This record gives sequence, C-alpha cells and structure tokens, in this order.
Amino acid sequence: MTALHILAEAAWPDPDAREPEQLPPLPGFSASSFNPLVAETAERCLRARHGTAPAPGRTALLLASASGDLATARAIEEAAADTARRMPPLLFFQSNPNAVLGHIAARWGLTGPVVAICPSQPPPPGRVPQDALDLAELLLADGDADQVLVIAAEQAEQTYQGAADTDVEDVDRAVALLVTTA
Repeated sequence: MTALHILAEAAWPDPDAREPEQLPPLPGFSASSFNPLVAETAERCLRARHGTAPAPGRTALLLASASGDLATARAIEEAAADTARRMPPLLFFQSNPNAVLGHIAARWGLTGPVVAICPSQPPPPGRVPQDALDLAELLLADGDADQVLVIAAEQAEQTYQGAADTDVEDVDRAVALLVTTA
C-alpha cells in the first residue's frame, strides 16, 4: 500500500489549551458527550485544512472507537428499564455512530463514503488505530475518495459512569487526521 499524507490534524482536548475546554452542544444530540466530541474534533480538523465549509473534493468519513457511545447506551438501558417512562426518540437516532458522521457530512458538504469501525486493538489515547489508517488507505486506493477524515474518539470513564470525582487524565479524547495518498 502507499503511504498516507496528513493534510491536517486536530485533537480534543487541544493539547495547547491553557484552560480546560468545554465541548459545545450539538443540536439534535443529547445525553452524551460522544457525538459533540466527534463533531468538534472533525470541525477543528476540517477548519485547519479548508477554513470554512464546504470542503472541496470527495472526502470520506471514518470513525474509529473501541467503546462507542457508552453514555447513550447507558441512557437507553436506563430508559428501557423504567417502564413508566417513555423512551426518548433521539436516543435511538444518536445510538448509531453514523448519525454524527451524517451531521458532519451535511455541514461540510462531504460526498465520500461514511464508515464507523471498532478497532481490533485500541490505540493509546490521542492516537488513531492502525485499523482505521489501513481502511483509509483502502478507501483512497479504491478511488472512493480523494481524502479521508479519520476520527478516533473515546469517552472518559466518568462520562458514562457518572463518577463525581474526575481524574485529570480521565477525559473525553478524540483525534482527527485528514489524509490522502502522497
């Protein structure tokens, strides 16, 4: 396979931020930080390369997450267990990881494939799993896209377990790479 060339990259939280960052809300998504995390990291990466929407060319979206949206899964589980409460319809919508990718694609006018994977080997925090990079190479080699936005995102332990005490290292983390072939 050919080597990937990084066109832009971004991370959440920003390693250069002096103050703790707050994820901006994402309209249409509730009960979880996962989708805002993915959307904000993608936004940062695309802005670094293209400035403002829309992005030119065919851009594929590839989301890699070992655990997925655990907070939404927990909210669905709790709502299903409470027979006196109606299930919020947004939880079903946002439980599909492609929902946030569709939001990003619509906002930026991206026209390439949309893929979500669970990597076989979770990478260290702030790194993109090798499975995702290999798949990005395949999407480019097949001619399905001119560039691929690869996002690796994981929720922090306290986000989905409701822990009151937060460890500085235990934060939502995501990294995005906009890649093409060299």
